Amino acid sequence: MLVLAHISDLHLDGSRRATERAERVRDLLWKLPGRVDALLVTGDIADHGTEAEYGEAARLLGLNDPATPFPVLTCPGNHDSRGPYRKALLGEPAAGGSATGGSGAEGPVNSVRVLDGAAVLMCDSSVPGSDEGELDDETYAWIEETLDEVDGSVPALLAFHHPPVALHHPLPDAYRLRGPGRLAALLERRSGVAGIITGHAHTPAATVFAGRPLVVGPGVTWTLRLPWEGEGAADRDAPPGFAFHVLDDEGRLTSHFRVAG
Repeated sequence: MLVLAHISDLHLDGSRRATERAERVRDLLWKLPGRVDALLVTGDIADHGTEAEYGEAARLLGLNDPATPFPVLTCPGNHDSRGPYRKALLGEPAAGGSATGGSGAEGPVNSVRVLDGAAVLMCDSSVPGSDEGELDDETYAWIEETLDEVDGSVPALLAFHHPPVALHHPLPDAYRLRGPGRLAALLERRSGVAGIITGHAHTPAATVFAGRPLVVGPGVTWTLRLPWEGEGAADRDAPPGFAFHVLDDEGRLTSHFRVAG
């Protein structure tokens, strides 16, 4: 069984508000009395994609701290910038390093972590200069190669920023994943993929895509107000949200949503 904690959309920008909200979730997760196998962070870690913002994220998430209670797995979002992300968050050359895929400074940042219960593929759905998402040719090739390497030894989860389906709000629906049919075709060929985990929408959501569970994590920085909940997209007073995902021994993905009050 695999237990993942999941946060998304921290939008760290140097402000005390953004930092405090991320720290509230971090402190709660770090003090959990029970087992968590890893923390997954699905993009928009920085708000402006600067090295300073990623430096703060690295410190806040304990990426270089041996006392961090579990591995921290990350993938970029549309507010992230690949070069500074690689350099200041991952501690790799800006043009890519041994832990991430990508050809050149603007190549996608893809990585995999094989845990006891699953392989988690952190895929880069960001498109430099755009708020829309896309898994490009290089990323699709990397997904196929990585799944071949795993070879069914453990189930796989795909994690990236942009949901491939409509969530029934005009803001995230305007900037979702392009070309979802290609992803659906991949899933039809790959029975070992147990589910998809995304962020971007700032609202917890669960649905099905190509016959697999699709779970959207809540936002840390603010929560999306749905059309029937009132005016204004951003509810900045709602507490920061996070999720737990459990992949059991039968390959069933179950998700639980929480807030850091």
